[in-house]
Amino acid sequence: MLKVFIIFLILTNVISLHAQTLGTETGFKLPRYVSLKSNDSNLRVGPSVNYPIKLKYVIANIPIEIIDEYKDWRKINDYEGKEGWLHKSLLQGHRFALISAPYQESVQVYHKPKGDVIGKIGNKNIVKINKCLKNWCLIKYKQYKGWVNKINLWGVYKEEMI
Repeated sequence: MLKVFIIFLILTNVISLHAQTLGTETGFKLPRYVSLKSNDSNLRVGPSVNYPIKLKYVIANIPIEIIDEYKDWRKINDYEGKEGWLHKSLLQGHRFALISAPYQESVQVYHKPKGDVIGKIGNKNIVKINKCLKNWCLIKYKQYKGWVNKINLWGVYKEEMI
């Protein structure tokens, strides 16, 4: 009887941990990365148009991290750590990332992972993510289509495969 009780407790904990990582409105994993669809997006203090605007994003495709959901609103973090609420209509599932190499002015783009360097992309530039392996992501930026080390990207999780 004690074994059955212990197994029940373990299963209950596993199920509750899993449930906490899913959005209540969408059922999608939380947190998760998406990007801004619009070049005119208002980040609000709360989940309604009645709340004041905290910040206005004026560039489309900025990657953001959804951390919570409430009805048609998504609580987000941005690359600077700013937090607030965006309406779901302002978001898209297409994956973009921000070049983020704090100790470098730019990062190298490779023909293949650990292959020949084909160019450089400066910090804070937004790149389209086509695919991610364990440590590398295939990106597109202007004329470049190549591989960037994942540690230099904000908008993709360390262990995430795309």
